[in-house]
Parts: sequence; structure tokens; C-alpha cells
Amino acid sequence: MLKDRKTIRKYSNKDIPAELLNRLLAESFRSSTMGGMQLYSVVVTRDQTMKQELSPAHFNQPMIKGAPVVLTFCADFHRFSLWCKQRKAEPGYNNLMSFYNASMDTLLVAQSFSLLAEEAGMGICYLGTTTYNPQQIIDILHLPELVFPVTTITVGYPAESPKQQDRLPATGLIHEESYHEYSSSDIDALYKEKEAIQENIQFIKENNKETLAQVFTDVRYKEEDNIIMSDNLLKVLKQQHFI
Repeated sequence: MLKDRKTIRKYSNKDIPAELLNRLLAESFRSSTMGGMQLYSVVVTRDQTMKQELSPAHFNQPMIKGAPVVLTFCADFHRFSLWCKQRKAEPGYNNLMSFYNASMDTLLVAQSFSLLAEEAGMGICYLGTTTYNPQQIIDILHLPELVFPVTTITVGYPAESPKQQDRLPATGLIHEESYHEYSSSDIDALYKEKEAIQENIQFIKENNKETLAQVFTDVRYKEEDNIIMSDNLLKVLKQQHFI
């Protein structure tokens, strides 16, 4: 089924029963986790007013308001630390390694939930904007210290059947025994199909660029933007006491 999956950005008005959503989330919580600690929490947003508040943090992408459910998956060492303190143990999780561990836990759960939701006939969309504006999300969802939003998933029953997005050939991503350095011809072969897609050729023209790579480096994911967002990420991580 995974080989046929598509990202869904338009949803029908059909609601997702709370019992079904909670069952799928509970199943996803069986995912592998660091030391059995389950270092994550999920904030479920159904209320339209709350979606309106969250929308600007995600650059007003229509999926936020259009999906019946918005799920914010958070790295969470807050709950575990409270348990430690109540059991005469002194937690030491206000550091980058703890955030890294909690983030891995969180993404494992998010992916497991996504697969379960799609298996149940729903569609999902990952929103990479979550870590672009973490402070807004923290404020809106009242996240305490040692809780940090890692990813957001919109979920609902599909109202579209979009074209499947391209992926690089698996042979170019698998390294046997040790990392295999890519030659120029390897790179040419690996990205040949992606560069030949008509939509990508149109991106190049629309952005007055020479290559698709330039669309990524000069327009979509610019170095200066990454530096600004990196600085902001560190700032908010510090505020949430992870560093």
C-alpha cells in the first residue's frame, strides 16, 4: 500500500469519529520508543476557531482549515520529568540530546499514525512548517517547558485523487556495507527522471533559473532563510529548556 500513497490536501466534510481517531493514535503509540519512555504528546485540534489561530503559523496553507482534524505531534520530556520528580528522582533532560531522542520518538509515532490512517481510508498531509514557527504554535497550544512541536499532520477523508509525487530510484539511496560516494554520472542518473518532469521544467521557467537545483537553493530553501530559522529554532529550544 505504501508504494501507492499520495499526499492529500483536500478533504471531504465527513467527520472522523473520536473513537476511531483515538484508536488509531493508541495503536501508533506501540511504535518503538527510546527506553520505553514514550517521549511525545499529540494535540488534537478539531475546533474551527483553533484552526484559524494555528493557520498563520503554517503560512495559511488551506489544509489547516480544510481538514476535519489537525494533529500536532510534540517532543515531550515534560511528562516524564514530572513523573521522575514525583518518584524522588532528579530528571536531567534539559539538553539537546534529550530533545533529539524525543524528536525521534515523535516522528516514529507520527509516521505510524499516518500509515494507520491511510489504511483506514483516510488521507494525510505532513506540514514541514511546524518547526518554522514553533513559538506561535507553543503559545496557541499552551505547551509547557520541555515540550516542542515537531510536526503537524492534517487528516481526513480524501476529496481528491492527486498525482503521486516522484521519488528518487531506490538503488541510488541504498548503500551496502558502507557509504558509497556518488560520481557525477551517478548524480546525473539519479536525478534524470526528476529533472525531466514537466512540472519541474515549468518551475525552472517560472523562477527564471537554469536548473531545478537552483530553484531549491535560490528560491525554495535559501541559505539565508535556513540560517534565520536555525537561529529561531535554537532560541525557542532554549526557551523551552531543551538547551
